[in-house]
Amino acid sequence: MERSVAQAQYDGPELDADITGQELDRNLASQLKGMPEKLATRVARHLVAATRLIESDPETAYQHTLAARARASRLGMVREAVGEAAYAAGHYKEALAELRAAKRMNGATAYLPIMADCHRALGQPEQALKLAQSPSVKGFSAEAKAEMTIVEAGARLDLGQTDAALRTLELSPLNNKTRAAWVVRLRYVYAEALLAAGRPAEALEWFHRTHAFDADEITDAADRAAELEKQLDSAGE
Repeated sequence: MERSVAQAQYDGPELDADITGQELDRNLASQLKGMPEKLATRVARHLVAATRLIESDPETAYQHTLAARARASRLGMVREAVGEAAYAAGHYKEALAELRAAKRMNGATAYLPIMADCHRALGQPEQALKLAQSPSVKGFSAEAKAEMTIVEAGARLDLGQTDAALRTLELSPLNNKTRAAWVVRLRYVYAEALLAAGRPAEALEWFHRTHAFDADEITDAADRAAELEKQLDSAGE
């Protein structure tokens, strides 16, 4: 039984004929150069397939990364790919283990927000907060800092620390004028935290402010605002 499972992972899902492996990012492809050409091509094809599917079919994407790992487990970028796909597919324990392995191999800290969110998903908010307070976060890009702030605020809410969650978000660039997705997400989470704190009128304002920046509709801020307005109107009658 174990052999058949291992063999299935090694084989991986079927690869589309149009995937050659040449589509892989050059920086990633360069890390495969020390491998035999045929093997490197197979790993590259699985990684490309995973990238294509990670949003629409994360479980199959995860299986593709497992096939890549079966052939190149000593490459940090492969372990990173497995971790990210596992996270997308909801396999949080596996994602955490793979991203830890990738971090040991390449020293990268970009995975910390995902790792922290895995801890949250596993019911370990204290561990998420430890990662959020890592000195490495200071050097993050604005987007990565925002992602870690969102996870940190969520962990505070998990612990019932609503005021601390609000303070965490209020120290972030909520009023940044760019309409980047990370600003939208920060505003949305802040609105949710205000609602959790029993401040619905302020939450409504921030759902509206989120919607104003959410041109791509990555959140349901408009629907949340409409629902909250009905609730407030009913309460006022």
